[in-house]
Amino acid sequence: MTNPKYIVGIDLGTTHSVVAYTPADTGLDEAPEVRLLPIAQVVAPGEVNTQALLPSFLFFPGPHDVPPGALAVPWDPAIGHAVGEFARNRGAELPTRLVASAKSWLVHRGVDRTQPILPWDAPTDAQRVSPVEASARYLEHIRNAWNYQMAADDPAARLENQELYLTVPASFDAVARELTVQAAHMAGLGQLTLLEEPQAAFYAWLEAQRDRWRDLINVGETILVCDVGGGTSDFSLIQATEEGGGLALRRVAVGDHILLGGDNMDLTLAYAVRAKLAQRGTQIDTWQFRGLVQSCRRAKERLLNNPELEAEPVVILGRGTSLIGGTIRSELTRQEIETILLQGFFPAGAATDYPQQRPQVGIREMGLPYASDPAITRHLAAFLGRQLATSGDGSTVPFPAAVLFNGGVMKAHPLRQQVLEALRQWSGSSELRELQATNLDLAVAFGATYYGLARRGRGIRIRAGAPRSYYIGIESAMPAVPGIPTPMTALCVVPFGMEEGTEADIRGKEFGLVVGEPAVFHFLASTLRKQDQVGEQIEDWSGELHEVANLETQLAATDGAAGGTLIPVWLHSRVTEVGTLELWCVARQDERRWKLEFNIREQREQAEA
Repeated sequence: MTNPKYIVGIDLGTTHSVVAYTPADTGLDEAPEVRLLPIAQVVAPGEVNTQALLPSFLFFPGPHDVPPGALAVPWDPAIGHAVGEFARNRGAELPTRLVASAKSWLVHRGVDRTQPILPWDAPTDAQRVSPVEASARYLEHIRNAWNYQMAADDPAARLENQELYLTVPASFDAVARELTVQAAHMAGLGQLTLLEEPQAAFYAWLEAQRDRWRDLINVGETILVCDVGGGTSDFSLIQATEEGGGLALRRVAVGDHILLGGDNMDLTLAYAVRAKLAQRGTQIDTWQFRGLVQSCRRAKERLLNNPELEAEPVVILGRGTSLIGGTIRSELTRQEIETILLQGFFPAGAATDYPQQRPQVGIREMGLPYASDPAITRHLAAFLGRQLATSGDGSTVPFPAAVLFNGGVMKAHPLRQQVLEALRQWSGSSELRELQATNLDLAVAFGATYYGLARRGRGIRIRAGAPRSYYIGIESAMPAVPGIPTPMTALCVVPFGMEEGTEADIRGKEFGLVVGEPAVFHFLASTLRKQDQVGEQIEDWSGELHEVANLETQLAATDGAAGGTLIPVWLHSRVTEVGTLELWCVARQDERRWKLEFNIREQREQAEA
């Protein structure tokens, strides 16, 4: 990237995507002006308009689903799919042709995320894409819309030539981050930096407050960023510290990936509407229910976005000619939505009320692995209970003194109040305060842009680094014992908070790398063990570590070495400037290097006879 004209923040959301930007050459004495890019998209058959939000939906029509030319966009009149508003609306009527929640699939370890599996329940003859490709289609649409609107006469203004910041959930592990970067590369965006969404939301708040933020936060205080979006509930803790006589900020904790958000709420609302329909004698089938979920999502968003609305119609396609107009109609009221969401997703409870674990059914569909307990307040209680003990350097992290909300779900005032009341009850203090967020739909994209300015010295930066500690499983060298697996220790290769652009050598102990046959490494992570250092081996992690993926490589045997020969190696880890992780094996004898690649093929349970 050479002399970019713009700093661009891209929020690639589960439900909506947003783009913000600012000129890169703004002087230090000038107030930066961050702008929103209205994104051109098909909004109705044959009609293109610009909108602030690009719905993250991809629609593949059948031969008779849309009129010829109805999906044309200015940069591609012959395009055969739709992204955005029309994709979402028409896909609600034809749900088996609609790709939704692609971002949630990116972190699903139970499937091969690079294979064409979406729409998940599409008929066998339907067009499918991988979660990575679906994400790439959204980013490609953004790139084309930007270039059409901003760079028609100026090649230097093309999006691929700008300083790009792409946001991801803080709970995304190394594999999901790597897949996000792959999607960006597929979309023609070769150079970018990843930023965690809660941090981006906090940057947006910082910029909105300007210098006033130092009067609103005190040294030693912890701020909870509670981000509940379309697909995930994402929690982070940011602590105010004193450095060099001034106020500084550092991210001290992130939560685990919790697949719980607006998608779950849409499903719950759909069940409620189906029950109302059943009471009046109207039954709907599985195909219609999928459409009902999308219709409930639209009704929920309109009611949450417009406080003056008291009810919103819900319409699904009928199956028989006896239905008037071929549709089934109902409605959702504001009271129904707030009651269902409050009771089901934000119930009151004690600080020790953690998510309830239910026995799993032995056979289940291979859909998204949603959280088994839908109570977001219980997941928040568990996060705070685990994370408030110590920070990375062993110092105490106090209970949050303030909370910053983010995500479309938290636009509803009653939901924010329920969380605030729970936090005040848990802390025993009525003084816990809410930091007034900027526009919850736009904050992440705007904050990512402000982060780009901060990297250029135009604002305070949050000290962050790796959001979790990472480990490689090391098999113990001991005789085989019948019926007992060989013990495995966990070697820390990336400690919590390791800064982007830094690397570490692990030379203290020699390891053997298998050559001549595939070598598999167990890759683990922890959001709890923030004190472990590079090279430290953990024998008993007592549930504090979980497996992220396998790292797999096949090293060709050389010099006549037989398959299974061990080569003495040491390990080298690096957190890239982009925000992804690299791990290398380096031969002690001749410094040959082999990069360990993530194995994201489907993980299947192997049953023993």
